[in-house]
Amino acid sequence: METNLTEELILDDLMTSFQHFFESKVYESTPIKRGWLNLKWKISTDSGQFLLKQYNKERFALYDPDELTFAFTQQVRLRHQGLACPNLLSHDGRFLLESGNGERFIVMEFCQGTLIPPGKATVQQIYDLGRTTGKMHRLLNDGTLGSKDRPQFIPPSREERLAHWESVWKKTKESGKNHLLAAIELQWKATEAFQVELLKSLAPGWAHRDLWVDNILFDQNRVSAIVDFDRLKFDYPQLDVGRALLSCALDDDLDVSLASAFMEGYCEERPVMNGYAAHSLQLLWYLESTWWINPNMDQHSIPPARFAKEMTWLADNLKNLADLLEGI
Repeated sequence: METNLTEELILDDLMTSFQHFFESKVYESTPIKRGWLNLKWKISTDSGQFLLKQYNKERFALYDPDELTFAFTQQVRLRHQGLACPNLLSHDGRFLLESGNGERFIVMEFCQGTLIPPGKATVQQIYDLGRTTGKMHRLLNDGTLGSKDRPQFIPPSREERLAHWESVWKKTKESGKNHLLAAIELQWKATEAFQVELLKSLAPGWAHRDLWVDNILFDQNRVSAIVDFDRLKFDYPQLDVGRALLSCALDDDLDVSLASAFMEGYCEERPVMNGYAAHSLQLLWYLESTWWINPNMDQHSIPPARFAKEMTWLADNLKNLADLLEGI
């Protein structure tokens, strides 16, 4: 009850601010229960339907407001250049707004569409997602933004990563969670056999960096919108490719026909060399495995448990990725 009351008070505050900033009356609001900590509502107004997103104060502290504003600016640029993503409303040139009670929030057009469960994309859906992702990467890396001296993710050495897994194994053992040790040992062994030097040849660039099923809306066989650009940074476009492939094409195993369809669509917009898919998955594993495989993974909620499953599959199949995805 207390949480619901707090959400109700926040919504009242945000609607008052929305009506003040945009001179538009809100008739109806529907909560959208998705995402971590941030609150979202679909609102119906006398000027259309919008999505209202509040930034939880605890989570907002993890962001740089200037970087968020930059990401919003790029989202709007992408939308104006024809990418399937929601437009953002601005007031006095600002996308990130503050309510009377100090709540940070943004307002964007409400995009129709449905979510798909992890690993359940159709060939047509994932082909169009590949095409849409390729278009997004082509526009983000068309020279408008230039580049930075270094990407966000700097792959650590194999020695550093092995030391990490040794530490995780010891903490898990000390916690008496012997049932988790095999999963950690799998990551450890995969790291021992992995040629980290492979990642040094990958080309950095601007990327969405959060391209999983909860951030992709479909209208039947087509992508109706890519959402949540909050993490957009100069990093590796391959991270988006790897995340989309795992999220949409991995069920109990990776569906190679779906991976092939994704890359076929991607290359229509942004041609890449053979092997791009395998390298993307290797890079994503090296980045994310330490996030999801840890001493507390037996307490994961549904999304982190899914990510841990993906990291386990990757570690188990890392040696065979090149052969599995040959020619893709």
